[in-house]
Amino acid sequence: MASTMTLTRARGRIGSYVALMKPRIIELLLITTLPTMVVAKQGIPSVWLMVMTLLGGTLAAGGANAMNMIYDRDIDAVMGRTKGRPLVTGELTAAQAIVFAVSIEVAAFLELWYAVNLLSAVLAVSATVFYVGVYTAWLKRSSSQNIVIGGAAGAVPVLVGWAAVTGRLALAPLILFAIIFVWTPPHFWALAVRYRSDYEAAQVPMLPVVKPLEAVARQILIYTIVLVALSLAFGPAAGLGWVYDISAVVLGGYYIYRSWDLRNDASPKRAMKLFGYSITYLTLLFVAMAADVLIRHP
Repeated sequence: MASTMTLTRARGRIGSYVALMKPRIIELLLITTLPTMVVAKQGIPSVWLMVMTLLGGTLAAGGANAMNMIYDRDIDAVMGRTKGRPLVTGELTAAQAIVFAVSIEVAAFLELWYAVNLLSAVLAVSATVFYVGVYTAWLKRSSSQNIVIGGAAGAVPVLVGWAAVTGRLALAPLILFAIIFVWTPPHFWALAVRYRSDYEAAQVPMLPVVKPLEAVARQILIYTIVLVALSLAFGPAAGLGWVYDISAVVLGGYYIYRSWDLRNDASPKRAMKLFGYSITYLTLLFVAMAADVLIRHP
């Protein structure tokens, strides 16, 4: 019985540390990294390189998310959707979380440096510094443009993936960076419309808190149009073919339609539908990139 209870507690503690890393967010980052590596290679990179890059990216993003959760634990305690996080419930202390976050961030840098290359390691850790220092500690509580600027951190993994394969950066990965950078605000604003009251209670000036929903919907539509334009520019820059081009047109066209629909009826229900599609859009766009390469270079 005692051993069973000990095992249960250990599993619970491990689960709490995993929760600090926000694994659902990491999944999206990894979904963009692997196809980027395929495009950079114009084929399938070595399994070793893919595994090591994804491992380093997971650790770096997890460390950044944990640091964010440490800094925002007062906000998390107020917001309904975050009250169950381990630092709010007391499953972990702030000191434990800090040690964990710093440890895996250092591990990420060393692992990427040793197993991939120095440029990838520097890019991954620089994203953490930007996310924690610029977005979390400065912009999130002070500016309605917080996610616009802070979203740059979430766009860095594509640079890491490209650098892992080529050892350098070029126009194509910079356009990929811009795609995710522009995708992030309308994606997050759609979610913030649904949780507007939470952000208002926590005194976080997300755009839907400080602007009418109609104005937010208008901004979402503008960003979506720019996003689709960037996605169409990526094909020629990366030397992709018809599979990607057709996918970008179809996926982007429907994204614009959904954003226009929200513009006509800026309701939380439609905002959540748009939020859901934004994840599908990004996932399928990156799948299309990899598929285009693999079809042309089997």
